Amino acid sequence: MDRRDTIKSLLLGSLAGGALLAGCRIDEKEGETALPPAEESEGYGRTPAEKLRDEELMGETFFTETEMAMLSLLCGIILPADGQYGSAVDAGVPEFIEFIARDIPEHQLPLRGGMMWLNSRANRLFSAEFSACSPEQQKQLLDEIALPNEEAPGLQQGVAFFSLLRSLVISGYYTTKTGIESLGYKGNVPNNWDGVPDDILAEHGLSYDADWLAKCANPARDEAASWDEEGKLLSSSAAIITNGASTPNTKK
Repeated sequence: MDRRDTIKSLLLGSLAGGALLAGCRIDEKEGETALPPAEESEGYGRTPAEKLRDEELMGETFFTETEMAMLSLLCGIILPADGQYGSAVDAGVPEFIEFIARDIPEHQLPLRGGMMWLNSRANRLFSAEFSACSPEQQKQLLDEIALPNEEAPGLQQGVAFFSLLRSLVISGYYTTKTGIESLGYKGNVPNNWDGVPDDILAEHGLSYDADWLAKCANPARDEAASWDEEGKLLSSSAAIITNGASTPNTKK
């Protein structure tokens, strides 16, 4: 099982558990008066305060160009492209993390400090910053902080950083169109229901009438079943499940 399959299994099995990041927020100050109702405009409703905050956030930057380059490298390592879907970088995850760092300031120090720690570790082991290390060296550096390791107290900052970054990458990727498509998630779409399985019907001594099943369980049918106000089937050619035989329903 490759990295993508492992992540998808964890994500689908537990709805990402605590890995998915809570949405962007606006902190409420104690004693602050209620904001005015959201305005209905193009797209989605935003209050004046929310619109102002959006403008402020979009007009800011946090990471330097060098930091963004390193962040992009890390995102690509955590979720690389495969034969069908693009990488986390292709999906714009570095830009998502940049926005989150502006929107949730308490992530700023752990992210920036974590990249500084990783560069320091790379210099100590390989006499080069992380971006200048070989892929094998980069893998070695990340493998040692990929899981908690209480026996290595000197790695704890790196472990905390990589855990946060990995959660942000997964959150960012699997909330994009590409990420959702890669999960194979179909959402609420109609399916082809062909009735209760025969073995279950037989167990209870029941059966379907063929006309009823064709009319109500076949999505290609050209005649829709209809009922009266009392819930009785009006279609004279259809029948309900019966004990041993089908009994046609007739109009009142």
